[in-house]
Amino acid sequence: MQDVLTKITDTLGAVRVMQRSGLIPFPRVDEGIGVLLAVSKYGPFAGSVHAHAAQGHGRVALIDERGPLTYRELEEQSNALARAWQAEGIGVGSVVGAMCRNHRGLVLTMLAAAKSGVRLVLMNTGFARPQLVDVAHREGLRHFVFDSEFSDIADALPTDITTFLSWVDETLSTPPAEQPPRTLDDLIAGQSTDAVPAPKQHGVSILLTSGTTGTPKGAPRGRTSPFVTAQFLDRIPLRPKQTMLMAAPAFHGTGLSQLGLGLALENTVVMQRRFDPESTVRLLAEHRADTLVLVPTMLQRIIDLGPDVLSKYNTSSLKVIFAAGSALSPDLCIRTQDAFGKVLHNFYGSTEVAAVTVATPDDLERAPGTAGRPPATCHVALIDDAGRRITEPDIVGRIFAKSGLSFEGYTDGRDKERIDGMLSTGDVGHFDKDGLLFVDGRDDDMIISGGENVYPLEVENVIAERPDVLDVAVIGVEDDEFGHRLRAFVVAAPSSARDANEIRTHVKSNLARYKVPRDVIFIEELPRNATGKLLRRVLIEMETETETD
Repeated sequence: MQDVLTKITDTLGAVRVMQRSGLIPFPRVDEGIGVLLAVSKYGPFAGSVHAHAAQGHGRVALIDERGPLTYRELEEQSNALARAWQAEGIGVGSVVGAMCRNHRGLVLTMLAAAKSGVRLVLMNTGFARPQLVDVAHREGLRHFVFDSEFSDIADALPTDITTFLSWVDETLSTPPAEQPPRTLDDLIAGQSTDAVPAPKQHGVSILLTSGTTGTPKGAPRGRTSPFVTAQFLDRIPLRPKQTMLMAAPAFHGTGLSQLGLGLALENTVVMQRRFDPESTVRLLAEHRADTLVLVPTMLQRIIDLGPDVLSKYNTSSLKVIFAAGSALSPDLCIRTQDAFGKVLHNFYGSTEVAAVTVATPDDLERAPGTAGRPPATCHVALIDDAGRRITEPDIVGRIFAKSGLSFEGYTDGRDKERIDGMLSTGDVGHFDKDGLLFVDGRDDDMIISGGENVYPLEVENVIAERPDVLDVAVIGVEDDEFGHRLRAFVVAAPSSARDANEIRTHVKSNLARYKVPRDVIFIEELPRNATGKLLRRVLIEMETETETD
């Protein structure tokens, strides 16, 4: 009975949020009904584009390096691509992989896949050949869409996988293949652009976990209730007919969710294939963007440009910075507010659970670094080692959550731990006295040094406060006396004295003695994947080499 009441409460709350945000238009209820019918036909992603094209507003949907595409043009080209694929036997149940940067080719692939009932595997653009081959084999890949810059990696796939080029980069000098793949433009040319029949089964997007410790797992995203959009709209003021700059990679959950939401809200989505901090700020000013979607490492690089560079561009139109994918340090929260005002929203979630909490600008001003509170339709709990819920403030526990977007298990049959219908996020955290959630780190990152538990994130945040530090990571290394000791890898600012003792003294003045890194190593750049996640295993291997040398 309690579950039924919760579902009813969640649904009513979601409807209120969607109406308040303009996703359910009033008084144009007919347009709202049209969107819901289109979503039931093609799914949320393709359904939104189909409905907006049918309404004939003529609004630009997408801008990339090749220029603008209206919603009607996006609809027609994706119809043509779906027909071309279906003529080649690509339809319901077919498995298509895509390894693309942010541009129209990826969006058209997503739309055509949805309209054809395809299982679309979104590959990480940071994959090496072995990872691509492993994922392709596990997921049963039969077709592959990729940018020309990934030709050498795509060559590792079996020859019986059909390939298509999504983007041809003329600046790259790649040797011509004996039979070069057809481009999406080739497939679209000459095909009918009329609406395609609804597939007998909705398409499924396979999101991949970050894969920082091995081959990424596949997390399927199938048909979901349109009410789950309330998770993003409840605490983040995204609104219809705005302009969204998509800096985060769209193959990952952060970019994919906001791209879909932006199109649902009839936004104009500006995409750039490669992230560059100053060009991102320039695009914000040029397009008078309302929203910037990125991962924290991107935000850090933008803020590190400094006021002299940032002041050259008028970014006064910016209403929302949507940051997600990894932890935001308190220092970065404060510096972002100083640079752009109260626009930063910290979204906490995972590939498996989707949305967990959102911190608003007010939350981050009061408690920099907080992950915030659960939005509509989301629920979160802290669980102790005995499986009991933690209700007291400042007590660390494992974070469990559920939402309408929570997955039902990995494509290889494995699953995340579940308690009372809630999924483990793999993180530990605590609530403060006001009910704000703080993520203290990954539950498997905890370091036991001299019998004391240390979470690297706490130490990293303290070191990151220093103006002479651009980036930092802390790991545990084996130690004969303490079991493990802390080692900090620091990316120093150009003006830094690179004094390890200064770093240690700073930590000692802010944290307990056992949290002070014994080793401080200065490096030029931390190893991160394409979504900004730190590759701690690379640091561990680097540490082993250092010890051996």
